[in-house]
Amino acid sequence: MKFELLKKDSNSSARLGKITTDHGTFETPIFMPVATSAAIKGVHNKDLVENISPKVLLSNTYHLYLRPGENTIIKAGGIHKFMSWNNNILTDSGGYQVYSLSSNRKINNDGVNFKSHIDGSYHFFSPEKAIDIQRNIGADIVMAFDECTPYPCDKKYARKSMDLTHDWLVRCINRFKSTSSRYEYNQFLFPIVQGSIYADLRKQSAEIISNHDMPGNAIGGLSVGEPHDLMYEMCHEVCSILPWKKPRYLMGVGTPTNIIENIALGVDMFDCVMPTRNARNGMLFTKNGTINIKNKKWKDDNSLIDADGITFVDKLYTKSYLRHLFSINEFLGKEIATIHNLGFYSWLIEQSKKAIREDRFLEWKDKIVKDLDNKL
Repeated sequence: MKFELLKKDSNSSARLGKITTDHGTFETPIFMPVATSAAIKGVHNKDLVENISPKVLLSNTYHLYLRPGENTIIKAGGIHKFMSWNNNILTDSGGYQVYSLSSNRKINNDGVNFKSHIDGSYHFFSPEKAIDIQRNIGADIVMAFDECTPYPCDKKYARKSMDLTHDWLVRCINRFKSTSSRYEYNQFLFPIVQGSIYADLRKQSAEIISNHDMPGNAIGGLSVGEPHDLMYEMCHEVCSILPWKKPRYLMGVGTPTNIIENIALGVDMFDCVMPTRNARNGMLFTKNGTINIKNKKWKDDNSLIDADGITFVDKLYTKSYLRHLFSINEFLGKEIATIHNLGFYSWLIEQSKKAIREDRFLEWKDKIVKDLDNKL
């Protein structure tokens, strides 16, 4: 993997970069739509490519391991062929499920026992197994197995969890280096900084992660309920330590404002279910704020969904029609909303890159964030 820094904003830590893997080149900052089980719910790849053009999708190791299973993906020739996707793919290691499925798992130094949310069966993930599964899935960028701590979390537990994540990282690296890609392209491993909301732990973790000298680095354990100001504080501390010439990936973030604020801190890569999940619940993101399309106020509003939107649905359908689709539980409504939201996130990232190129990112950020959190 090759990472090139192309430009830095003069008044913030925002930067423009370029990452090249065997599945192509993409610029950063970048938002990666979440295709948890090898699909973005309700959206065809054709619509993704033609309207949003994401260069990276994120899938989840734990979910793909359960369904369809490693062997099915291997027989298809890897995840790209399985889901007919020719661009880059990143897989989370399953570490987030250590957090999200906390009532259905038991954790120790060796790894994690999960109880399947599908059929109640038990499965054991070790750092080595997480790497093996990701080798079999075949994503371009794979993540180290970690423990994502909840919020709130006392410092003693946060330190213990961080130390465990660091121990697991060594095992992940050893397994990754002792194995090779199953397919005809290279894979790249990113470690993950943890430490909850404690600045000294975050700094310690960032230093340890940096010393492993991997192709890129991730920041985990944020966007789990902590106040946004704490998220920004932790990202600032971590980005001040992580190597400048390697990409930084903030996992699971976030709202449009979260993304813009963290770009200003020097983060390059983002993913989140928010634009797709919220779309399926009737929330639309726009540059002027959010719309709950289910509200009665939109019943007779025959204006376009978003006159400034970049996708075909924005110029084709009205707010009144989209509200109607949600009111009758027609799945087309969820698909339209999903395409719109992903298009908006794509537009937002492109505008941020344009502002960095023109060396006016801070000015642009301060102006746009005033409206992003409005409720229309």
